[in-house]
Amino acid sequence: MGNLGLIAFALITFSFLLSTLLCSIVRRVAPRLGLVDKPGGRKAHKAPTPLGGGVGIWLTVVLVLCTVGAAAWLGRSALPENLVPYIGGAWLRSGRLILLIGLSTLIMLMGLLDDRFALGWKIRLLVQFGLAAWFVLNGEQVTFFQANRWVGALVTIFWIVGLTNSFNFLDNMDGLAASVGLIAALLFAGAQVAVGSLFVPAVLLVLAGSLLGFLVFNRPPARLFMGDAGSNFLGFMLGTLTVEGTFTREGFSPIAVLAPLLVMAVPLYDTFSVVMIRIREGRSPFQPDRCHLSHRLVDRGLTSPMAVLTIDLITLAAGLGALLLHRVRQPMEAIVILAQTTCVLGIVAVLEAHSNRSERRHAPAPPEKNVDTSPEHTTDHRATSA
Repeated sequence: MGNLGLIAFALITFSFLLSTLLCSIVRRVAPRLGLVDKPGGRKAHKAPTPLGGGVGIWLTVVLVLCTVGAAAWLGRSALPENLVPYIGGAWLRSGRLILLIGLSTLIMLMGLLDDRFALGWKIRLLVQFGLAAWFVLNGEQVTFFQANRWVGALVTIFWIVGLTNSFNFLDNMDGLAASVGLIAALLFAGAQVAVGSLFVPAVLLVLAGSLLGFLVFNRPPARLFMGDAGSNFLGFMLGTLTVEGTFTREGFSPIAVLAPLLVMAVPLYDTFSVVMIRIREGRSPFQPDRCHLSHRLVDRGLTSPMAVLTIDLITLAAGLGALLLHRVRQPMEAIVILAQTTCVLGIVAVLEAHSNRSERRHAPAPPEKNVDTSPEHTTDHRATSA
């Protein structure tokens, strides 16, 4: 294993250990601050569960990045010669990192307030759009629309806000948002390392390690939830890091800029399908319910852990093509990779549609209106309708 491999391993391991420690502390402190998710209604958990795991994830990312940055700069004379140039490059981008940490901290605090006081969806959207616009105004946006900066700016803002809400939607079952975020962070890091980028992949590895530490307490049955503080922070970090990062360079295929769409195909599919279901039923797209992909899988017979594993595998299958996009030379090669992800989502949609039709076909027939209501023929349909 080379020096870069050892550094990657150290980043994940250090982040994992620190996150495990901090999440353990948060789990004990959260109830004293009123950060508890109580069972009832549409919620599946049966016992009050501490919120605030997102604070542990956020604090891990901030502490690790600050510690590693300070240690690398102060001890650069002790580093191998081939790593010294990377330290200088990272220092040049430290301003971008500070901006990213600052904005993600603000959105984490917004989520924490939502966990404690249940903010309205309009306030949450306003903060999300404001912070995404702040990020863009500081010179960061997707490069796919360089010909029209206004289009690029709008796409960037909606991409960040969309991913932030996608992970907020995904946080509906033990281990789901964290495991999908872990897969996405590793795939994004791999796709960027493949074209020679190192700074943003390092941040993604720290995020991945922090999610691993949180999953120690969030795997079923969860003993700690990330809450809106965690889901907003996770979605915002992944959204901004995919914009800040590099998926293609000179000598590599420009098609690689589509890598984020492949990796995030499943979270975006879940968000789109949930919004469509709610609109079709005449409800607000932001009204919580149990119509997410994970819930739909459970309704079709899967256990919650199996539903989470299924979504993780679909995410991985849809996103693996992102690791190859930088090598694409011909349009047909790109079409094949994009078609693979489309087919994976298509299989999910077809199975869901078939299951819906099967349920309707085997549903019990409604009772006839004209029935004998004499005492000996009266039936309590409340007891037999199930």
